Amino acid sequence: MNTPYPDPFFTPDPQAAAASRIVDFAHRAAGHRGGAVDSDYASLHRWSVTDLEGFWGAVWEYFDIEAATPYQRVLEEERMPGARWFPGATLNYTHHALRGLADDDVAIVALDEAGSSHEVTGQRLRAQVASVAATLRDLGVDRGDRVVGYLPHTPHAIVAFLAAASLGAVWSVCGQDYAPKAAADRFAQLEPTVLITADGYRFNGTTHDRREAALELAHALPTLKATLLVDHVGLPWPSRNYPSLVVPWEDASTRTERLTCTPVPFDHPLWVVFSSGTTGLPKGIVHGHGGVLLEHLKTLGLHSDLGPGDRLLWYTTTHWMMWNLVVSTLLTGATTCTYDGSPAPLTRPDVLWELASRHRVTVFGTSPQYLLAMAKFGIDPSVHDLSSIRVVGCTGSALPASAYPWVRDHVGAHVLLASISGGTDIVSGFAGSAPTTPVWAGELSAPHLGVALAAYDTEGLPVVDQVGELVVTRPMPSMPLSFWNDPDGARYHDAYFSAYPGVWRHGDWITHTAHGSVIVHGRSDSTLNRNGVRLGSADIHDVVERLPEITEALVIGAEEPDGGYWMPLFVVPAPGVALDDALRERIRDAIRTGVSPRHVPDEILQVPAIPHTRTGKKLEVPVKRLLQGAAVEQVVNPAAVDAPELVDYYARLGAERRSRRATA
Repeated sequence: MNTPYPDPFFTPDPQAAAASRIVDFAHRAAGHRGGAVDSDYASLHRWSVTDLEGFWGAVWEYFDIEAATPYQRVLEEERMPGARWFPGATLNYTHHALRGLADDDVAIVALDEAGSSHEVTGQRLRAQVASVAATLRDLGVDRGDRVVGYLPHTPHAIVAFLAAASLGAVWSVCGQDYAPKAAADRFAQLEPTVLITADGYRFNGTTHDRREAALELAHALPTLKATLLVDHVGLPWPSRNYPSLVVPWEDASTRTERLTCTPVPFDHPLWVVFSSGTTGLPKGIVHGHGGVLLEHLKTLGLHSDLGPGDRLLWYTTTHWMMWNLVVSTLLTGATTCTYDGSPAPLTRPDVLWELASRHRVTVFGTSPQYLLAMAKFGIDPSVHDLSSIRVVGCTGSALPASAYPWVRDHVGAHVLLASISGGTDIVSGFAGSAPTTPVWAGELSAPHLGVALAAYDTEGLPVVDQVGELVVTRPMPSMPLSFWNDPDGARYHDAYFSAYPGVWRHGDWITHTAHGSVIVHGRSDSTLNRNGVRLGSADIHDVVERLPEITEALVIGAEEPDGGYWMPLFVVPAPGVALDDALRERIRDAIRTGVSPRHVPDEILQVPAIPHTRTGKKLEVPVKRLLQGAAVEQVVNPAAVDAPELVDYYARLGAERRSRRATA
């Protein structure tokens, strides 16, 4: 395959590369490699996927993992699913997140869209975690119990998570732009003991009051023993009939307590992150203390080269897996930044760059849509001093080649633009960059260490320089322990291992190039992925189809060749109803308030019908691919559709849109 730029767009400075942690790791891991000290990335990666025990044992040693009881061996059973890592080891994530913090270290910098900030020192963070952990324990939270957060991206969420994890409790969180029903669809599955919720959040100059939403959510969770109320935006909590004990955050977080972290087995559940719920209820994906600990230290410490003295600012929401990585910055000894607000508020669209400059951020993270919007609207980040930034991380969708020169010209020629592809499923990355890898515009430099990545063709054979399915052929420690409420593992198996037995199929189309890079062509499923925030189409269908004027709806998220993202909503109005501007606004408002304001569709289009399979399932993926320009015969057999004529109808819609864009 011809790439947009056949020569590397960026080559690391040799001195900086030689001083990186990944090179230091390569030298210190020599004993595990039979004395070899080759720090060439390709050689290091090859070793990392051919000698899993040697590599992950070296990661354990390099980052000085502290276990209350030692492991018996690195990998007892190599199989997927069901690999058993570090049996015998007991440890705790929270212990490692807080162990390296001196009292006067800045652990967290809390930022908002108005440009204000405050710092949380190591001493204060440790004290708050100890206090909230003691409060949770007094409320009856024990090892294995679930604690859930309905919270914006602020230090409160980090404190609450670390407190729960210190007890061996299981954490889950989502942002407050989720409607109470959408949050309850996730949390009710977990039967949580405690809910921690804020009074509201800020976005694009508006304070969003979520007090009533919090009350509604609490009533939807019948297993709650208590609700902790966080004062974040300064709205007074009125007296309401909460279904459980109410504890003010101020009381929960200001006790004088000593933090004790409970050692748990390596594969003890740490958190549950949720799939986007494309069909049915969102799937709860369970990850363990040890797997997350090792994977995030590898990803952040080696690939992002984070350590003491560094600062990471990555725009995210609490229900995106990037929040989990943002928290794990603490594992490396670096400072993490939280951010409450819009990434580009109307009154100060460059506020994230301004904050990155003021707070001397070294790793800046964002999405392709953000970078493309900055370029489109003429924002020039270089008016700020961005000399501290050495890495711009970008994930959520494929970053087009056109964005690379813009980052070079407007952020800095010294900056490594690290496009990353991963997933909630492994709560990390499959491919990206490292301080020692060149960068080709429009491509991810290489598979991550420890990721045995390949592109499979339709016959299940690895291909190079051809489009194929992203697969992982050997286990990783952060692969899910299980899905929640999946006792026999059937749903977990079907999600990843039904296509190629014993091989993880992720659902992305990729090209693994001859020079080792990875090109991501987009999702091969129907997940909506706007600005890096994933959402299931079922959530939108649910609220739209509740409207009496709408018979049926279909929402599609389609990646476009120029890096854009088109999210149309197709609706079938009820008999006698016309789709006018007033109805369109009602639909937008229903999605904005009932699901998420960030997933309001770009267009709402009236169609004669929605196509289904013969068993009644909406044809989401085939319609998406038709809109993107795929030939009918490539994506769907019309004989399998309940109304075959609709296949050509949606193909014509896609062709007409592409024609309009070409002549615009």
